[in-house]
Amino acid sequence: MRRAAFVGVLLAITSARGGLVAADRGTPPPVGTPAASERLEIPPPPFSEGIFPCSACHADLKVNRTRRPLTQMHDDVQLRHDEQHRWCLDCHDATDRDRLHLASGERIPFEQSYLLCGQCHGEKLRDWRAGVHGRRTGSWSGQKSYLLCAHCHNPHQPRFRSLAPKPAPARPERPKETIGGLP
Repeated sequence: MRRAAFVGVLLAITSARGGLVAADRGTPPPVGTPAASERLEIPPPPFSEGIFPCSACHADLKVNRTRRPLTQMHDDVQLRHDEQHRWCLDCHDATDRDRLHLASGERIPFEQSYLLCGQCHGEKLRDWRAGVHGRRTGSWSGQKSYLLCAHCHNPHQPRFRSLAPKPAPARPERPKETIGGLP
């Protein structure tokens, strides 16, 4: 119960500040969100080497909206993220491959991918904004740095693999009692 109240207070503070926007990227807050007074520092998304900008390869390719296994490129991508109902172009924009898109069709940069994830995972987005989920560093009431969902989760397979529990740490030995300061 205390944790829920604490999260509620943090959310109220975050909401009162007007939300979040990626800092120093020149990206405005998404349509329909309040103007952001708090700036959000985010490191670049964790793209594989040589994979971004996507338009470098996709600029001359015709858009194929047919759901299919990818066999020529990106064949290493295994979609295990609601794969019964989702496919690449449900998140990646078909006409501007250097951007993602929300369910509304609004295009967003990869630096704001948390908005895309938050459409289905609202409780995780709420906790991320409050600093309860994910990693956030910085000052309590000042500048903060957040990691994107994709820094910890593979967006195509976001579930973490099960981990085997490690054995409990060994208890330290207690020093032997001394009498009069002598061992």
